[in-house]
Amino acid sequence: MASMIGSSDTRGPATVAGLRVSAVSKTFPGTHALEDVSFAIARGTIHALMGGNGSGKSTLIKILAGVMVGDRGGVIALGEREIASDRISPAWSAQAGLRVVHQDLGLFDDLSVVENLLAGQPPPRRFGRIDWRLARREAQSDLDRRGIAVRAGDTLGALRASDRTLVAIVRALRDHGGAPPPVLVLDEPTARLPPTEVAALIDALRRYAEQGSTILYVSHRLEEVLDLASEVTILRDGRVVQTCPVNGLSEPKLVELMVGRSSRLDASRPTRSVGAPVLTVSGLSAGPLTGLDLTVNAGEVVGVAGLVGSGRTHLLEAIFGRRPRSTGAVELAGALLEGSDVSASIGRGIAFVPEDRLRDGVFLNLGIPENVSASDPGRYSRKLLFRHRAERADAGIAVARFGIRTASVTAPLYTLSGGNQQKVLIARALTVAPRLLLLDEPTQGVDVAARAEIHSQIDGAVADGLAVLLVSSDLDELVRLADRVIVLAGGRITDESAGAVIDRRWLAQHMHVTAPAGLAA
Repeated sequence: MASMIGSSDTRGPATVAGLRVSAVSKTFPGTHALEDVSFAIARGTIHALMGGNGSGKSTLIKILAGVMVGDRGGVIALGEREIASDRISPAWSAQAGLRVVHQDLGLFDDLSVVENLLAGQPPPRRFGRIDWRLARREAQSDLDRRGIAVRAGDTLGALRASDRTLVAIVRALRDHGGAPPPVLVLDEPTARLPPTEVAALIDALRRYAEQGSTILYVSHRLEEVLDLASEVTILRDGRVVQTCPVNGLSEPKLVELMVGRSSRLDASRPTRSVGAPVLTVSGLSAGPLTGLDLTVNAGEVVGVAGLVGSGRTHLLEAIFGRRPRSTGAVELAGALLEGSDVSASIGRGIAFVPEDRLRDGVFLNLGIPENVSASDPGRYSRKLLFRHRAERADAGIAVARFGIRTASVTAPLYTLSGGNQQKVLIARALTVAPRLLLLDEPTQGVDVAARAEIHSQIDGAVADGLAVLLVSSDLDELVRLADRVIVLAGGRITDESAGAVIDRRWLAQHMHVTAPAGLAA
C-alpha cells in the first residue's frame, strides 16, 4: 500500500497533501456505509477513487462536500485546514477549497455559458445593473486560460457534451480565489460522454493538475483510471481495500480488488436463435429522425450507435410514445401503435429504461416495491384494495434475482447507490415480461460487477424471446450485447452490420461519417 502523506509534510508543494481523509466512518441504522476510511492525495495530482456500487464512494463525497457529517473520530484536511468529520459543513468545505462536479452537472442548457458560470455568484455590476460586457469578458478569460474553445455567449445546450462538462468544471474552479489551489472532486465525469470526447476532457484534467489543482477522480471506467490517475484508492463494503500507485496495475487486477474475486471483464456475445419480427418501424420521422426503417426480431438485440445529436434517444422515445412522430408507422407484432401514448405502449408489452435515471426513471423517495411495480401497479389491485404484501414479496424476489444491494426492501431509493438504482430500473422493465425492451445507456455509471449482472439478465430475457433495441455510447457494450448494429448520423441510418463484423474498430469508423446534407448533426 502506498504511504500516506500527512499535512505536516513540509518537503514542498509537490508532496504536500491537497486532501487528507483520516479514520472517517459513517453509520446508518443497520449498516456501516464507511468504516475507518483513510487516504491522502498529493497536491497537484490526480487520484482515482474506485469501488463497486454500494462501496461507499457517494457517501464519502457527500461528507467531503459537507452535505452529510461523518461519525465522531474522523478528520478531513484540505491543504492546511482540517476539521472533525462530524463537524464538517458545506460552508467549511467551500471556504477550504473543495469543489464537486457531479454526474448531473447542474447546468442550464437554455442559458448562455456566461450565465451558467455566474449561477450562484454575484455578477459584476455597473450603475446598479449587471455589467454583461464585463461578465462576458471575465468569463471568456477564464475559458481561454483553461484551454476551452467555446465562446462565453454561446448557448450551453448547443455545445458538445465534453465542453458542457468543462464549463461545469470551470464554474467550480473560478471562485476559489487562487490560494490554496482547489481540490476538485469529479463524480463520473465521462459517464455521458461519447468516446470521441473523453480524450479532450482527460487532456484538460491533466492541464488543471499541472496548474496546481488536486483532483479526486471517481469513475467506473477502468481504462480511464489507468491512463489518467497517478494513484488509486479502492473501497469495498465501506472500507479501504488498498491505496497504491496506478503504475503496474491492470484492468483484471482492479476488478479483483473492487469485487473481491477474479472476474472476466468481457463475456462473449451468446449465439441466439432469432424469431419473427416484433418491432417494425417504417418511414419514421421525429425530431432529427428522417424516414427511418427498422426491424427488431424476437430473441435479438439490435444496437444503435451514433454520436450525440444523431437521434438515438429520439428513436427510442418516438417508438415508446414519449415524443410525437411527424410521419411513419410503428408496429408491434404486426399491430399498429398509435403515437404519443405511453400507456398504450406499456399495455402492449413495451418496456423502456431511460438514459436519465434521476429525471425520468426512479422515484427517489419511494422504496423498491413502489419503484418495481410502477410500470404496472394495476396487477396488485383487487377491487378497492391494493395488495401491498404481494407487492413487497415481488420486490424481495427482484432484489434477490437482480442482486440489488439494500439495507431493506422498503428503503427509499435515495439510500441506494446509483448502480443499485439502475438495477431497480432493469428489474422494473423485466419483471413485467415485455415483448420489446428499449434500453438507453443501461449500464451508465455502474461498476464492472453490476454491468456483468445486467448483461446476464438481458441475455437470459433475450434467450426467452425478448426483442431488445439498445442505445449505448459504450462501444464494448455494443460489441458484447448486439447481434446487429445500426449506425445513426444526422437522423438517418448510415450503416448496418451483424455478427463478428461488429467490433470497436468498425463502430468507431462508421460512427464518424459525415451527416447527410441538410440534416441535423
